[in-house]
Amino acid sequence: MTNIIISGANGKMGKVIAEIAKKDDSLNIVCGFDVNTEPNGIFEIYSNYAEFAGKADVVIDFSHPANLDKVISFCERTNTALVMATTGLTDAQKQQVIDLSKKVPVFFSANMSLGVNLLVNLAKKATEILEESFDIEIIEKHHNQKIDAPSGTAYMIADAIKETMHGEASYVYDRASKREKRDKNEIGISSIRGGTIVGEHTVIFAGNDEVIELKHTATSKSVFAVGSIKAAKFIASKKSGLYDMKDILTGV
Repeated sequence: MTNIIISGANGKMGKVIAEIAKKDDSLNIVCGFDVNTEPNGIFEIYSNYAEFAGKADVVIDFSHPANLDKVISFCERTNTALVMATTGLTDAQKQQVIDLSKKVPVFFSANMSLGVNLLVNLAKKATEILEESFDIEIIEKHHNQKIDAPSGTAYMIADAIKETMHGEASYVYDRASKREKRDKNEIGISSIRGGTIVGEHTVIFAGNDEVIELKHTATSKSVFAVGSIKAAKFIASKKSGLYDMKDILTGV
């Protein structure tokens, strides 16, 4: 049995996680944390992390970057593992998460979907083969309520491609501001916001007379909830350290 706490319990993702977790006999939701403490009839929700005196194996955090200090403080104080699924963190905040992993197990991924992480691996493989003669562009689409752009997942894909390339690469976000030919070592990143698009990421490899596209489309937030629950089960018994989806995919 894996005992979990849902941080951001009354948010959209928190509610999806709760619905899936309560149907899983190998999981127990100990409590939730949220600024909104409206009862859900399933578990207690606290606005102040210090009010909770119990114990859990893992915190799954789908809250807000402004909440990071509280989450880290709680996990450090109680020696609780963390699945960090909140996006939009600054570089300094990401470093805080990395620092925490030296003390407790931390699962940290810009996207909790197994499919997206497979897409990243495929993009790296394609880059190894195609980078010399193909231009690379990334297009990401999300709902009209998403604040950050480009998405954390777009950056995750771009960073993986950049690390794979043999030469230096730069990111270009808005070609309207650059009236010049495309540089060979550019990675273009375009963002679209509209309607209720859950999440769509396309990696385009454009060569002479041929185009290859790798695409992942999420049609429900449940794919991210399922991934975060899988991550929680994965790190519940791990030693302190930093883990991500490739550790699950490779069975580390």
